[in-house]
Amino acid sequence: MIELQVQDMTCGHCVGRVTKAVKAVDDAATVNVNLDNKRVSIASSHGAAEFQEAIREAGYTPQPA
Repeated sequence: MIELQVQDMTCGHCVGRVTKAVKAVDDAATVNVNLDNKRVSIASSHGAAEFQEAIREAGYTPQPA
């Protein structure tokens, strides 16, 4: 399980953009985005760096949680 902190998520639109970025890396990934605690949990065989880069490209600043 990959856990990322994305402090600059502020709304439902942000959740959608982050989810879309994760799915672009691995469409089969299980993604759980919690806006209240600004956390993204990803179950995937891909590495965390790939997801961090995709989320950065979507305009956010992910950090390891």
